[in-house]
Amino acid sequence: MIVDWSSYRAVLFDLDGVITPTAEVHMRAWAQMFNDFLRGRGVEEPYTDADYFEHVDGKPRYDGVRDFLASRDIVLPDGTPEDPADQAAGAETVCGLGNRKNDAFGQVLRDEGVAAYPGSLRLLEELRERGTALAIVSSSKNAPDVLAAAGVTDYFTVVVHGGVAAERGLRGKPAPDTYQEAARELGVPDESAVVVEDATSGVAAGAAGTFGLVVGVDRGVGHDALTRAGADVVVDDLDELTTAAATPGEEQR
Repeated sequence: MIVDWSSYRAVLFDLDGVITPTAEVHMRAWAQMFNDFLRGRGVEEPYTDADYFEHVDGKPRYDGVRDFLASRDIVLPDGTPEDPADQAAGAETVCGLGNRKNDAFGQVLRDEGVAAYPGSLRLLEELRERGTALAIVSSSKNAPDVLAAAGVTDYFTVVVHGGVAAERGLRGKPAPDTYQEAARELGVPDESAVVVEDATSGVAAGAAGTFGLVVGVDRGVGHDALTRAGADVVVDDLDELTTAAATPGEEQR
């Protein structure tokens, strides 16, 4: 066990790629939407997984659209969140593309469901038994649906998702606002809370605050990238942070 959990009062988790493997579903939905869009504009260079990690991962949905389009020197009007997702409706706006991606994600979630990572479940159970306060901090407005589909809603006292951030005027990751809001709702000082993230933008959000510890979970972005973004500790799976994984004499944070 790399982390001395008794030193902290709360743990603030990202959701997709940390608790559930839905980051993979998001990746597929983004790829489907962007590549359909690029083909429609006659752009030969496809959207790739590297684009996901560089421009989209962990960010609010419309910010991800803007950042990727900017990387290809494509400018679209922002539009409004009510813009139709249907490509036939001609919603060539940032919001329209974001809504199209969200529809694709929702369809996969309904068709295939989702289960939490076993190692994440073990850590959640251990932390709950310790009495540690737990929160979800996700850029996705789909977070409540994902938590319900995975059967893990009851672990978390607080859920700060993309919809909450928009309603309260909170800046998205890599700004620390949403993590700070979760700690505030839990009644815990930032210094007594741990941030757990798999995206560089989320790790940067944790590092931008005054949190007690920032843990990076490497689901593909790479240990070095997470460390550069500000992670104090990087693991491949949350099971490494459980008591059962402890190594005698191992240094704890």
